[in-house]
Amino acid sequence: MINKLDHILSQLKSNDKVVLSVAAAHDKEVLLAIQSAVEKEIIKPILIGEEDKIREISKEIGLDLDGVKVIQKYTIEECAECAVKLVSSKDADFVMKGLLDTSVILKAVLNKEWGLRTDSLLSHVMVYEIPAYHKLLVTTDGGMNIAPDYDQKVKILKNAIEATKPLGLEKIKVACLAAKEKVNPKMQATVDAKALADACNAGEFGEGVVVEGPLAFDLAVSKEAAKIKGFESEVAGETDIILMPTIEVGNGIGKTLTYFAGGKSAGIIMGAKAPIVLVSRADSHESKLYSIAYGALVAGQNK
Repeated sequence: MINKLDHILSQLKSNDKVVLSVAAAHDKEVLLAIQSAVEKEIIKPILIGEEDKIREISKEIGLDLDGVKVIQKYTIEECAECAVKLVSSKDADFVMKGLLDTSVILKAVLNKEWGLRTDSLLSHVMVYEIPAYHKLLVTTDGGMNIAPDYDQKVKILKNAIEATKPLGLEKIKVACLAAKEKVNPKMQATVDAKALADACNAGEFGEGVVVEGPLAFDLAVSKEAAKIKGFESEVAGETDIILMPTIEVGNGIGKTLTYFAGGKSAGIIMGAKAPIVLVSRADSHESKLYSIAYGALVAGQNK
């Protein structure tokens, strides 16, 4: 079982390197992240964008492009199309957003003719390594879907389960987050959480998955809190995935884990035919590397 983000890096070293296509790679921060991933021997990159800039920046930072494929494209739309087509044609295993807007890369991903569209829903999956928690914690969705309804939550949860399986857990334990543990018709999060738990019991999420809800955050992550409240649960204090009721909750908890709890993190978009790595300039260098590694782990599992 993988319970540290560094363990992802060490596991990938022993595997065949997956191929990452990078859309609009002509950016120093992007190429620094790629450089780290190459040095850690976890990916083989294909760099798409303004070739002169890619080579100039690579020389500046000491990124060796010997054996690295660089594809000249002039516009961000061309970069996104090329990067996605490389994945859809099986010439690359997953894709990363470089110096372009998220909307541009996602438009390419969802292209009906050559994109990576599936019948699922694109959703954001984060994995956190938190000093105060004894294993990795996956959260979803704090970055894509604003106020998902029940059917969307089913898809979001299935995406998260798929992204969690490569961590090697014997059983994946899911907490559907709400403000209280009792179902209240006036609190849609509690209604949906109970419905998701019932769906799991009916086999909706496959074998080796336990879904409980509604659960408040303290019960999801603390056995002590469950004991004090007399709440019997297989998931409490052992949660692997927290399903968020809305984007604000997911975004707020995620940033709290980073800024107040000292959490390290990695994030990818799931729901397409391959993982999508979307890193922000505000992300730490370490977080960018972990996001590439997490995408590589999931992409390798899907090969």
